[in-house]
Amino acid sequence: MDKQSTKMYLQIVRELRLLIQSENIKPGGKLPSERELVERLKVGRSTVREALRSLELLGLIETKRGEGTFLTDYRNHKLVEILSTFILQDTKTINDVHLTRQTLEKEAIRIVSASPHLMDLPVWESLLIKLDEEGTVQREDIIREILIVSNNRLSLKMWFLLKQYGEEPYQGFTNEDENTYLIQLLQAIKDGEIEQAVEAYNAWTNLLTKGRENV
Repeated sequence: MDKQSTKMYLQIVRELRLLIQSENIKPGGKLPSERELVERLKVGRSTVREALRSLELLGLIETKRGEGTFLTDYRNHKLVEILSTFILQDTKTINDVHLTRQTLEKEAIRIVSASPHLMDLPVWESLLIKLDEEGTVQREDIIREILIVSNNRLSLKMWFLLKQYGEEPYQGFTNEDENTYLIQLLQAIKDGEIEQAVEAYNAWTNLLTKGRENV
């Protein structure tokens, strides 16, 4: 999702939040159809569909075939309740989601780097070889592998959900400047150097954030 698409997508989420509040839609209440939302918001149907799909993934809405889309009682689900506080109630979502996602990533790095078994897995050497031979890897592959290997399914689920809403910088392939920090990160994980791994992660993500701000 490019920057403009992300902006449009988040605007739709905000509009849905306002619509739910202004029309006092209660859990179980029906939301406007895709067609109605397209007409009201004056955006493409695919963008509306993607926003609805992501809200359904969060458990905030549900679609009943042949009947329409309905607001769920998300307050019964603790994880969803935490996330929906940002998505449906807080207008300053992006920074909070971004920081929360980074917290999950850093904790996963600490878990992996502290475990003799996990830090010895061949995936880290494989990524280092790929960086050396090809000069690039997909950014998301590195972070996703760290989250998966940390073996915390709740954190992994939260990470995927948060990634839907934050303007995460992991799209595309790494460049030469990034590779310096990534090599340090992967090597530190292999060596069990927790703080060095976190420092390399911070340097890498700071570089990505600066690059995004300059776009």
